[in-house]
Amino acid sequence: MNPVNFSIEFFPPKTAEGADKLRAVRARLAQLGPKYFSVTFGAGGSTQKGTLDTVLDIRRDGHDAAPHLSCMGSSRDTLAAILAQYKEAGIRRLVALRGDLPSGFGAQLAEAGEFRHASELVEFIRAETGDWFHIEVAAYPEIHPQAKSPQDDLRHFVSKVQAGANAAITQYFYNADAYFRFVDEARKAGVTVPIVAGIMPITNCSQLLRFSEMCGAEIPRWIRLKLMSFGDDSASIRAFGLDVVVALCERLLAGGAPGLHFYTLNQAVPTEAILQQLSASRPR
Repeated sequence: MNPVNFSIEFFPPKTAEGADKLRAVRARLAQLGPKYFSVTFGAGGSTQKGTLDTVLDIRRDGHDAAPHLSCMGSSRDTLAAILAQYKEAGIRRLVALRGDLPSGFGAQLAEAGEFRHASELVEFIRAETGDWFHIEVAAYPEIHPQAKSPQDDLRHFVSKVQAGANAAITQYFYNADAYFRFVDEARKAGVTVPIVAGIMPITNCSQLLRFSEMCGAEIPRWIRLKLMSFGDDSASIRAFGLDVVVALCERLLAGGAPGLHFYTLNQAVPTEAILQQLSASRPR
């Protein structure tokens, strides 16, 4: 058993070829002993069936699976039906998110009075299913990009936990101090649930910069400049990225992070390399 407590995130494949590839990736990472695999969910249910199919495939292989559930663009009836499907399939874990607002949905959602915050989704899940699901919610050590202020962002996080969340997973980051400060502030606000650190392996400079711009994750200047200095030297980018992320994970674990959640982008090798180095350096 790997001495590191970790979970793995995938996105639903869109083709049969992608599904076959993901099975191979999952089989490889499963050998390292993840706590569970999570599967993302598109805005407005755009990958709902893909999420369900992938989760059931994981379950058939005997692994714990956690589908993501987004409330934006979904009606109460739709969400209730999805919850019933997961419950019937024996799924006991969910990642509950507000999600991104689908294009053109703003006015309709406002008129329909649909969910606006993840805390409302957590409340709805509890009302529909009681304690059946272990619910994970999102946390933002570097502040959600749409938050009015750091204080407002923390209040939203606390409200999700008070609504019934069992644990939280953070957005990825590369500044460990941001994580530790966020955890300290959450504890002072009365949050006692585990706050797992989200980890994004570094394998591609332009891709990382694009993702980080979209989600508000900060790339420290020294990391960004170093990555850019490698140009098209992908081997150097991967080697440098591995060193940076392993060092980050080691500091997080040493500082008390209860676990790591890897955003794999459906790739096995980068996460595998990080976990192998962490495992080799930690007592069993």
